[in-house]
Amino acid sequence: MRRLYHLPFDALSRKVRILLAEKKLAFTCVHEPVWERRETFLALNPAGEVPVLVEPEGKPIWDDHAICEYLEEVYPEYNLLGTTPDQRAEVRRLVAWFDKKFAQEVTRNLVGEKITKRFIAGATPNSGAIRAGKQNVHYHLDYIGYLSDQRNWLAGENLSLADICAAAHISAVDYLGDIPWADHPGAQAWYARFKSRPSMRDILKDSVSGIPAARHYADLDF
Repeated sequence: MRRLYHLPFDALSRKVRILLAEKKLAFTCVHEPVWERRETFLALNPAGEVPVLVEPEGKPIWDDHAICEYLEEVYPEYNLLGTTPDQRAEVRRLVAWFDKKFAQEVTRNLVGEKITKRFIAGATPNSGAIRAGKQNVHYHLDYIGYLSDQRNWLAGENLSLADICAAAHISAVDYLGDIPWADHPGAQAWYARFKSRPSMRDILKDSVSGIPAARHYADLDF
């Protein structure tokens, strides 16, 4: 069985989980507490980071970008990168936007401070970072609303890895109730469409002990 070593609220892991589900590839999730630096996991990925995908024949692939590109090449039946150079460039541009800019300005400041730090000895949440994340998210939601108003999906007519990547980050932050949906109806309409896809079912079941999900987190009609 294909295995994915992951952390439930790691957006990069969520991206790979959603992509695997969209491609209808069977896999088992293995929770990997990377802060423990387990030798067996380091043998799979010396960098000690998730996600790591282990294919049925036992070959490990690590780095989320490498995993996604691999899955697109090996399982091309459902194309999520685009069919032309221009389409692929736009998808990759938006993936970089969310995995770099959104991650730095929003995900790390909210999910990183409120969830990830709970598992690191001696780490305490930075209130300044949390305030910055809550402020920064408005700009990104405006951009999502703009894109979805101009196109059928974020990168164009068809659903793509850009939508998957955006939903991976948004869903992790939304668990905490830190997405101001009422102020951004365009972004909400896009996320409601994506949230209702079968690939999101397991994502919406994730939970953290001691941190209850926002009441609307798993609600498809929010």
